[in-house]
Amino acid sequence: MFTKEDLTQIEQRGSSVQTVEQQVERFKQGFPWMKIVAPATPERGIQVLDEAAVEAAAKYYDGASINGKCKFVPASGAASRMFKDLFSGLDALKAGKELADDAPAAKFVDRIQSFAFYTPALFGEETCKCPEYRQDVLSKTLTDEGLGYGAKPKGVLKFHKYTDGEIRTAFAEHLVEAQNYMRNEDGTANLVVTISPEHQHLFEEAYAEVKEAYEAKYGVKYNITFTFQDKATDTVAVDVDNKPFRTETDSLLFRPAGHGALIYNLNRIEEEVVSIKNIDNVANERLLPETATWKKVLLGKALELRDKIYGYLNALDAEATPALCDEIEAFLDQILCVTLPAAADFDARVAALRAKLNRPIRVAGMVKNQGEPGGGPFIIAEKDGSTSLQVLESVQINMSDDHARECLANATHFNPVDIVCCLHDYKGQSFDLLQYVDEDAGFISSKSYQGRELKALELPGLWNGAMSNWNTLFVEVPLATFNPVKVVLDLLRPAHQN
Repeated sequence: MFTKEDLTQIEQRGSSVQTVEQQVERFKQGFPWMKIVAPATPERGIQVLDEAAVEAAAKYYDGASINGKCKFVPASGAASRMFKDLFSGLDALKAGKELADDAPAAKFVDRIQSFAFYTPALFGEETCKCPEYRQDVLSKTLTDEGLGYGAKPKGVLKFHKYTDGEIRTAFAEHLVEAQNYMRNEDGTANLVVTISPEHQHLFEEAYAEVKEAYEAKYGVKYNITFTFQDKATDTVAVDVDNKPFRTETDSLLFRPAGHGALIYNLNRIEEEVVSIKNIDNVANERLLPETATWKKVLLGKALELRDKIYGYLNALDAEATPALCDEIEAFLDQILCVTLPAAADFDARVAALRAKLNRPIRVAGMVKNQGEPGGGPFIIAEKDGSTSLQVLESVQINMSDDHARECLANATHFNPVDIVCCLHDYKGQSFDLLQYVDEDAGFISSKSYQGRELKALELPGLWNGAMSNWNTLFVEVPLATFNPVKVVLDLLRPAHQN
């Protein structure tokens, strides 16, 4: 299957022939459908907190003992999808076509002065609807003729403008958030930001522009680590016949394996508690009090869960009794939706309970479903006969199965990627997160390369299959805490304006 040149290419990428062969076999075999028991809802699977519970969770976080905190921000990739409509509009104008006034690109130009990156010097002080002006604005936004935003990462784009004239990038807003709810006792705020190597200088420049001012303003000391998705986690592409895809130079084609590859980056973090939030999910600082409150709620619930699990594991170490096992089974079922099959004997029962308890913890915020694209919370049946809470993407759901379609139709909530993790075990050691990945929870997608069809393999998603074998809790959070910028016009929403 592989030539001598292929073997050299694979080795240089830090991968192995065995791994690539397994990937090709996965294309042939596919991934099994997730066996859905039910959607996770407020009735079972999603905690909805009243005002007293919100206050108690935030207070628990403030008083908890934590062996280091870190904010983890996936921020790799260019913002090209954010500007897809603008590129289409620019191409149309270059071809001599006019834009309808309700076209996204036309709306963007009409509101150009409302965006934080607008300057009269670059875009002019007067706007108009003529094709020449629209083309000029689009070109100066997207290309190196002006801002070059079409090829830059979201993190360094100017998202927000404040009444005092300050302009902040998405990355800057994450810095402001980090000092608020992820500050360590020594006054530091640690951030790990995953970026592409070619964008490192842009992030370093964006950080240098604000570091001194923010540290003085907020009385914080930032520790920033920029990390890359390991090339060794890229997966080989195949053609429509499941044979390794070859480029015009007859070499193998490898592609980034999706955000699931970031489990390797997360696994290198030494801090105990990690908060995960996508780079584009930020808002104007006036909304930070509500955002921070609910982030502290998720942190508090995670630490409550951690301490409860630690208590049970220590109790099992001291003396495992049938009564204790009954209590743990009830806890797993009622709080984590984990039901266990009958054990062969008492020792097997204790071993099963230990295995379910002693795992990494994630508490994920869930918002009421508003039709946003993305994953959702479900209760699924595991291979070992137990059940668990999982975030599933639509591609993992068998739409030809009546029960699965019904569960999807009855789903009430959406995953905004607002997650808190506890990464140490009850003896204070870091978990090896790679041991808790469900390798059967990846995706196969259709792509193209220079006009030729191919199939791409994505590793189990970071908050999907990569965290499958974690202890999971879902908590409803307000929609106001979810303000992603998926397309540039999202910056016109109230959360991103003054």
